[in-house]
Amino acid sequence: MRPSNFQHFLDQNFAAVFPIFFLTLWLSISAVVSFIGGWFALSKLYRASAPFNGFKRKMQSGQMRRFSNYNNVLTLGANREGLYLACMFLFRFMHPPLLIPWTDVKVQRSKGWFFKYVTFTMGREIAISLRIRAKLADELRNQAGSDWPVEEM
Repeated sequence: MRPSNFQHFLDQNFAAVFPIFFLTLWLSISAVVSFIGGWFALSKLYRASAPFNGFKRKMQSGQMRRFSNYNNVLTLGANREGLYLACMFLFRFMHPPLLIPWTDVKVQRSKGWFFKYVTFTMGREIAISLRIRAKLADELRNQAGSDWPVEEM
């Protein structure tokens, strides 16, 4: 197809081509974020096998591996079994819900410019980090009870 024919094709079929293009772009970006942030690697080991039963906070933010920001799209939860992570439905492609046992989570507190943060390092061998605000982490810690990991300094 010559460029002029391709342009003519797009002009005539824009309403059909644009949704396909947009959906492909959306899914591709979601997949790249999953790979770069480490969610995909975690899902191989910690995919939730049943609906989560415990405390959950929706519309939360976090940062995985310093490269993938999840702004107001995370659901974070905790119970005595482990740390629960899920993405909002629109961003769920390549982001299945996760349940990571507390035995495979390390916790470290830090201070930023304006807020206090907690970084979870998840997975024994793969060590994927998730940074969230300390206030949310404190709510999760209350739900985990004595199963909460010993915090590192």
